[in-house]
Amino acid sequence: MIVVAIIGLLAAIAIPNFVRARMTSQQNGCIENLRQIDAAKQQWALESKQPVSAIPTSKQLRAYLGHGNRIDLPKCPATSSTNFANSYFINTLDTPPNCLVVTDTHVLNP
Repeated sequence: MIVVAIIGLLAAIAIPNFVRARMTSQQNGCIENLRQIDAAKQQWALESKQPVSAIPTSKQLRAYLGHGNRIDLPKCPATSSTNFANSYFINTLDTPPNCLVVTDTHVLNP
């Protein structure tokens, strides 16, 4: 019985730390995706001479996000059931993109 109590105590300590580490990892992954999207927006605007008020589409950014047109667009790692359109809002060139899944902590700070 003592062994079971010790295992229960260790589990009570380890599980919240695991959950917290997982959430931090997902947040960092999402913020990195937002950085890549913002860099792709800026590169697209520079190459196509767009005004600051322009909003690129995901199709226009696809070539700037990796390996040409063959790459899958990023999605928020906080949920597995979303795609790019459900994960991110691109915004105008002077506004950073937003995460639509976790709006309070998945934020790209300029």
